[in-house]
Amino acid sequence: MRRALVIAPNWIGDALMAQPLFALLKQLHPRIVIDAVAPTWVAPVLERMPEIHDVHATDLAHGKLQLLRRWQLASDLREVGYDAAYVLPNSLKSALIPWLAGIRLRIGYSGESRYGLLNVRHANPRKDERGPMAAHYAALAYAPGANVPDLETRLPMPRLEADPNESARVSTRFHLDTRVPLVVFCPGAEYGSAKRWPPEHFAALAQMIGQSFPYTQIVALGSNKDAPLAQAIVERAPQVRNLCGQTSLGEACALISRAGAVVSNDSGLMHVAAALRRPLVAVFGSSDPRHTPPLSDLAKVQWLHLECSPCFARECPLGHLKCLRDLSAEQVFGDLRGMLLGER
Repeated sequence: MRRALVIAPNWIGDALMAQPLFALLKQLHPRIVIDAVAPTWVAPVLERMPEIHDVHATDLAHGKLQLLRRWQLASDLREVGYDAAYVLPNSLKSALIPWLAGIRLRIGYSGESRYGLLNVRHANPRKDERGPMAAHYAALAYAPGANVPDLETRLPMPRLEADPNESARVSTRFHLDTRVPLVVFCPGAEYGSAKRWPPEHFAALAQMIGQSFPYTQIVALGSNKDAPLAQAIVERAPQVRNLCGQTSLGEACALISRAGAVVSNDSGLMHVAAALRRPLVAVFGSSDPRHTPPLSDLAKVQWLHLECSPCFARECPLGHLKCLRDLSAEQVFGDLRGMLLGER
């Protein structure tokens, strides 16, 4: 196999969970060149992966077929001459582009009625029977049904490349002092409120940081949708800078790459921080850190293991959100303090 195309997931975190697959393909086929098709909001993450050669960023709307646009992209890809395509999303439309491009091997999970579009199909286990997401994707490197022992334990961890010059430029743009330690808060989670640690807890944590590490800068990063959450933190802890919605994803990556520590909900930026090898405290509520953990030995998970968690709901079905409300700032600071002191 000389050249492969990856149809990347539509979420930042899932794209990073797929990186061990790319690294594994490089191990199995040392001369392979891997390109990716990715949504514009995910492409900056793929561009920072050392295994990926080219990224074809698309603005295809979520949930729409847009057959003409897919056909046009497939026509361009056909000229490249890919030997294989790995289709990571489960939707029918995600498998259309490799099929329209005439790529000989089209590999993926059975998914959404796409038997004619994929010709190397892996059985898709039920969600409650899947292991870690990284191993789920990595299994696509082997033949369907292949017995691959210890796949979960020997997978390489996701790694993003960081450019110190880019980090310095972005810090200067936002008037951040590169000589002063930086802590990054990631208060958002696209999935829903059942994955978001309360703003008052972030604010209490900011106060603790300020008392113990008074020269530390704290910024909140995320999308426009996360800006109100960050503003609620700032109202209680004015020392926090609200940069949600003000940075591109690439700029957020650059700032995270120089952070002394990151505190994040289970979100795409959590996986970015892990892949950038930054000390990280990951806060879990309705989701399961056994399924989508931050893949880094510098990360620590805070999860209360309540009887009702993980429920995987967007909003707390019981109305109390105890899995996050009962997770105190003191508990998170217990992990964060050691990171800021340089302890391992």
